[in-house]
Amino acid sequence: MKLLRRKEGPSLDTRVSALLEAATLGEGRLPEEAVTAARAVAERAGARAGLSLDHTVAALAGATGSGKSSLYNALAGEELAAVGVTRPTTSTAQAALWDGEGAGPLLDWLDVPHRHSAADADRSGLVLLDLPDHDSIRLSHRLEVDRLVELVDLLVWVVDPQKYADAALHERYLRPLAGHGDVMLVVLNQVDRLPPQAVERCVGDLRRLLEGDGLPDVPVLAVSARTGEGMAGLREVLGERVAARRSWAARLGADVAAAAAHLSAAGGDVPAPGEPARGLDKGLRAALARAAGVPLVVEAVAKGHRHRAVVATGWPVTRWLRRFRPDPLRRLRLGMTAVQNARPELPSSEETEIVGRTSVPGASAVQRAQVDTALRDVGESAAAGLPAPWASTVRHAARSRSAELIDAVDRAIATTSLDATRRPRWWGAVNALQWLVFAAMLAGALWLGVLFGMDYLRLPQPPLPTAGPIPWPTVLLAGGALAGVLVALLSRLLAWMGGRRRARRTGRALRAAIAEVSEKLVLEPVREELDRHARFTEALRLARAEV
Repeated sequence: MKLLRRKEGPSLDTRVSALLEAATLGEGRLPEEAVTAARAVAERAGARAGLSLDHTVAALAGATGSGKSSLYNALAGEELAAVGVTRPTTSTAQAALWDGEGAGPLLDWLDVPHRHSAADADRSGLVLLDLPDHDSIRLSHRLEVDRLVELVDLLVWVVDPQKYADAALHERYLRPLAGHGDVMLVVLNQVDRLPPQAVERCVGDLRRLLEGDGLPDVPVLAVSARTGEGMAGLREVLGERVAARRSWAARLGADVAAAAAHLSAAGGDVPAPGEPARGLDKGLRAALARAAGVPLVVEAVAKGHRHRAVVATGWPVTRWLRRFRPDPLRRLRLGMTAVQNARPELPSSEETEIVGRTSVPGASAVQRAQVDTALRDVGESAAAGLPAPWASTVRHAARSRSAELIDAVDRAIATTSLDATRRPRWWGAVNALQWLVFAAMLAGALWLGVLFGMDYLRLPQPPLPTAGPIPWPTVLLAGGALAGVLVALLSRLLAWMGGRRRARRTGRALRAAIAEVSEKLVLEPVREELDRHARFTEALRLARAEV
């Protein structure tokens, strides 16, 4: 679609595209009537721009008895339309064409079958339509007028001295077309029935009414189709409009601006505040952390670390007793929910999935209420200052995925807690040391047992090495037992310190995971809606040709 471009401001094709984008962005958020009307304008603009741009379609529209058909005949220079006195005679629109070559598809689009040729070089390219009466007693006539008033390039409203102030004309047509002054003429016909002073008063009063309709700059021409008074001026104005070849673009531009104004009135284009307040975002994360049992998980990580450290590094003589105590993380099903993906070619560290839920106690009623309040606060903060339709969608966006929050947070906790079960490398070294010490103690015990047996059997004693005054078997037995206990106590101290450090690290990781969940399920939908409104506002600005 190739459209002419203005010297300043966005081009018409840009404005049409912007209007269509605004309608698309407003769909489901703004009243359907406004969105449908905007789409219709955009489609109509595209269709008109694809037809003859060398022809200007001007329509004579008026009430019964205004002399519209007489004016049509006078402009055409021959009797093309039947003229009635007391009743409407024009039932369908007919066209007079000045140099109508190439205007066929345009008239087909307008659905005007009755066409006549006229000859006037000064108005070459003019397509003049004689419309039915807009106040006709027949509904089909009025509907035909309404249809063509939306499509033609130039509107020529024909009024007479008796009914120029008719409320039906001003309220139904002129006032709604307040932005179309550049493509409109008002012709006061039948001035031959008035004295000159009355003509001036009628024209002045008509200008006052037009100003009240929002059309202060619309030309008002006083003519008489019967006597020819003022007809030369009307022909000149029509010739200038046709020669400029801009009426079609001005009409489409006015239609786009009116549709954009309608969309703006329906949905508003107040700039969005940006995004939810940072404090409210923190409040949401804190509420989710409490509801997800993060404090309980952090405590379980510290206790679980100490529990597993004792099992891994404790004195082998007594460490087995620790296995009878429950693992705090296992009780919550944390660190135990990763399973290897069914694809065996993947190493165990690359692709895992989480199955089931953790056993972290569910959120209490108070905690759920706190989460709901935080979600509502985020929505209200983001919607502040927005027009009602957009504010409603932003608030809905903040809660649109609230049903997924609990499962998503629980999954995040299960995934993040996997790191809490990883064994530090020093556990293996201490475990090997403990077994070495235990082996030494066991060797000392066996050595002493052999010596005791030989003594009991009165067998000669072998040479007994000593460490100073103490025999080596005793050193091995007592030293091994003492070293094992000391290593176990030292390992417990290190495990306590490591548990606290791992708990803090896990707490930070859990809060970061919860922040990621809240970002994805709450803040992203809100930002998407705010971005949609911002793009809607920008599209309306372009459609209205605001630079």
